[in-house]
Amino acid sequence: MKFFDFNFKKIKDFLNSLTEVLLVLVSASLLLGIIFGPETAFVGQVYTNFVAILDMIGQQGLIALVSLIIIFSILKK
Repeated sequence: MKFFDFNFKKIKDFLNSLTEVLLVLVSASLLLGIIFGPETAFVGQVYTNFVAILDMIGQQGLIALVSLIIIFSILKK
């Protein structure tokens, strides 16, 4: 049956590609939010939400920032 011939490698490759694109989009949004400020359309909302998450997690977001750097470095491998 051709229906059950499911290829998980293609799904995994697609999800890996999607994750890479989304990481670049979020990184660029954060960078533009830092440069142009939180009043910028779309980019400002990403920056504002990111800062709110960092403030919510740790003291001034420092612990959260270190955690995110570690997570991103693991994803990079």
